[in-house]
Amino acid sequence: MIDIKHITKVFNKGKVNEVTALREVSLHINKGEFVVMIGSNGSGKSTLLNMVAGSEFCSEGTITINNVNVTQLHDYQRSKWMARVFQNPFNGTAPDLTILDNFRLAALRAQPKKLSIGTNAAFKKTVQDKIAMLGMGLENKTNQAMGSLSGGQRQALTLLMSVMDHTEILLLDEPTAALDPRSAQAVLSLADTLVKEYNLTALFVTHNLKDAHQYGNRLVQMQEGKVLRDITGDVKKNMPLTTMFEWFA
Repeated sequence: MIDIKHITKVFNKGKVNEVTALREVSLHINKGEFVVMIGSNGSGKSTLLNMVAGSEFCSEGTITINNVNVTQLHDYQRSKWMARVFQNPFNGTAPDLTILDNFRLAALRAQPKKLSIGTNAAFKKTVQDKIAMLGMGLENKTNQAMGSLSGGQRQALTLLMSVMDHTEILLLDEPTAALDPRSAQAVLSLADTLVKEYNLTALFVTHNLKDAHQYGNRLVQMQEGKVLRDITGDVKKNMPLTTMFEWFA
């Protein structure tokens, strides 16, 4: 599904403030894997996510998705495969548009860029049915401006929008960092449900060790731009939370 081979990323190359953020990182991520990436600040986890997303290009190495070399493709060119939920809940939506219009944009995100027919009754019903699963009472407020919602509501809707165009890859870039604990758990629970229901391949960057322990079926720990640990299957499932805390003690 996703092949990351010998990725190196150097910022400000040749300058006094040169920084090597990733060093010869290689990972193979299978379809349907929910990969949680942890590490201290500067470990390279967010840079690696940006490499996969296409918002940053690697200095060396290659990235392929479904056997297509995407190393030099921009993020918008990779949109037919992936959707991204950002740390700031206000980055993933258009605040001045209604909830329904935001969903319409999401549904057209990976299609050829051209004028398209707007929303209709059938599409509105589809959106309302999806929103109803949140239990937030927003399904009858689809004409409300997205900007009037709370951060937790917007982040939950952003997750739902990510599956409107049958995406295959979901990138979660610390999606709960700006949310209160209750909203954070609701968003992560929804993400977990969507990954399983749609058989998505997911990469989740987080600083929260409890969330890293609870979610995902694979754990990748980054340190100084390299993969320090790569834990999968029953080993991750049965690993005590205390072990993870010991890594950062």
